[in-house]
Amino acid sequence: MKNKMFPLMMCLALLMSLCACQTTDQTASAPQTTEQTAGTPQPSSQGSEKTVAVTDMIGREITLVPGSYERVVCIGAGALRMYTYVGDVNLLCGVEDIDNLTLEERPKMFDSVARPYVLAYGDTFATLDSCGVGGPNAQAAEAEKILTCAPDIIISEYKDIEKADALQEQLGVPVITLKSGSNSVFDDSFKGSLRLLGTIFGQEDRAEELITFIESEAADISARTADIADKDKLNVYICGLGNWGTTNHLMTAQNYISFDIAHVNNVVKDLGANGTQAIEEEKFVSLGADMDIIIMDAAAVKNIRPLYTEDNTMFDSCKAWSEGEVYLQMAYNAYYNNYEIVLINTWFIAKTVYPDLFTDIDMTAKTNEITKTFQGKELAHEIFASPSSFGGYQKIDTETFFLNMEE
Repeated sequence: MKNKMFPLMMCLALLMSLCACQTTDQTASAPQTTEQTAGTPQPSSQGSEKTVAVTDMIGREITLVPGSYERVVCIGAGALRMYTYVGDVNLLCGVEDIDNLTLEERPKMFDSVARPYVLAYGDTFATLDSCGVGGPNAQAAEAEKILTCAPDIIISEYKDIEKADALQEQLGVPVITLKSGSNSVFDDSFKGSLRLLGTIFGQEDRAEELITFIESEAADISARTADIADKDKLNVYICGLGNWGTTNHLMTAQNYISFDIAHVNNVVKDLGANGTQAIEEEKFVSLGADMDIIIMDAAAVKNIRPLYTEDNTMFDSCKAWSEGEVYLQMAYNAYYNNYEIVLINTWFIAKTVYPDLFTDIDMTAKTNEITKTFQGKELAHEIFASPSSFGGYQKIDTETFFLNMEE
């Protein structure tokens, strides 16, 4: 009897040991020490669920379960927009007031500017609870409102590491921070954010599809214009670029990414710093004789018009104005970048500066193609119909444009 009991006791001991090991694996989380780039998952196991450790776009490591999230909240400028490119809007359980157009009390500074993600999914946003006010004046997450939405993950554009960690600890769910970088839709950080979203929500193929499309579009524009000699390039001035709100004809940049993609010669140089910034009136006047073409961002029209009404000689120094070579691109900065519109604008700029190389490109068709790829819907009509679009991409009649505009 003793000899028969011994093997049985050994089996029981081994079984208890295995159970103890399994319990330890399920309850303990070992620190992630593997070096990784932002958005690159590091697989691990946690019970029956497969977890990965990801590094978000501000360097925070978070362990999560891809494809398991069913209640999503997006907070901060651009977070919801980027989420709609990759994620399922039906998983959203809350939305910032700025993106719910049915609310009377909310930030309305961007209502006249086309925001494709709102045009595409505004009806869905209108059904969701508030997760905060949002807008450029909201510089911190509203934890109490987020809690009422009961999310199981938060996608954020607030880039303070300590605040993101504190919010994650307070709410008890992952807080993932995105960013896009200074080159907008063409930036590696933007692509990293798309890949990160793809990993989190089990949509890797969708993220790669969109990245491939963006890179293909940029390559097409660049290839068409790559062989133009410098001596044959016109001088182009970009103005009215958004910078924490709408601006005027003095707001420009010497490193405008769309110009770089399309090999366009920027008349603005030697500013001492890159990025969107205002130049002095004297600088603007001094550049006027060299401006062959002016590209004006549509969002700035409302600020330029009263200035022009007061002094209709303000553009007299500009060769482009006197020769009628002024063009309107769509407003791209409304609660941060409309990334698809940045891409569409790049096509418009290239077609405007080098018309003979882009005779096959119709801007309405191109707008529909790009919005269909980004948002699943053709949105050219809605974009062009927005008040601050003034009918869409166009060459401005410099004699009448501002004078005939309604108040």
